[in-house]
Amino acid sequence: QINLSVIRQYVDYLVSEQNVKNVFVNGTTGEGLSLNIQERKQLAEEWVCQGKDKLDHVIIHVGALSLPESQELARHAAAIGASGIAVIAPFFFKPTNKDELIAFLQQVASEAPAVPFYYYHIPPLTGVKVCVEELLDGIKERIPTFQGVKFSDTDLLDLAQCINKNEREQFAFLYGVDEQLLSALAIGADGAVGSTYNYLGQKTNLMLQAFAKPDLALARKYQFLTGEFLNFVIKLGFGVAQTKAVMTFVSGIPMGPPRLPLVDASEDFIVKAKAKLDSIVWPDGN
Repeated sequence: QINLSVIRQYVDYLVSEQNVKNVFVNGTTGEGLSLNIQERKQLAEEWVCQGKDKLDHVIIHVGALSLPESQELARHAAAIGASGIAVIAPFFFKPTNKDELIAFLQQVASEAPAVPFYYYHIPPLTGVKVCVEELLDGIKERIPTFQGVKFSDTDLLDLAQCINKNEREQFAFLYGVDEQLLSALAIGADGAVGSTYNYLGQKTNLMLQAFAKPDLALARKYQFLTGEFLNFVIKLGFGVAQTKAVMTFVSGIPMGPPRLPLVDASEDFIVKAKAKLDSIVWPDGN
């Protein structure tokens, strides 16, 4: 079951301990697609409420397999004052081309006509491989609120072409593969949305600062160390349940078990992951 009571503590932890002031709610790590509509609405309301005057942006993911449900969630997000909404491609009956995908996105976005809209591109999970570069061509005419993309794919050529072709539109490209963030920044990504920023947000912020200086050698150190941890846990089997376990032992906030069909992280995983994270010596000395 969802536990709304920890969200206030969660917000305070992200802001004060990780210097993270933007959240993406009901996405992959939040198991948004395993929740029912009522649960998703309750979580969205609680994040917007607890984030007031503390968080800069609360983007609510409103994608669903059912168009009416997605539209209902978009209307709800607009009503509670979300800073933006995002939509994943439907992934059972899939759009097979750009026009079908845009038609679906447009029908959701139009239900929240004053709210910035983001496409959540995650082909490894959806199987929808429409190139984002192609998707963006003329998208503003169809979706006036279109603001950018949460790009969770390793295809940096597609991302680079998007950034190269759409600089004038000032779309935001938020990268979603945490172990490759520095590569995405190098070709012009604007920011990042990812699961590791729950517990490595402060380290990633230091990497962003180093990149902006630019001190690429320092930025690489942070990226390589994040990669070293992820490479280690991926070999053990790393998914949403394991991410929750890591966040629980790092933050002290109980993230709870996942919902079936996902199963809880093993004690063996927790012991090994904690030892690995504790062994890493970061450039800032912590």
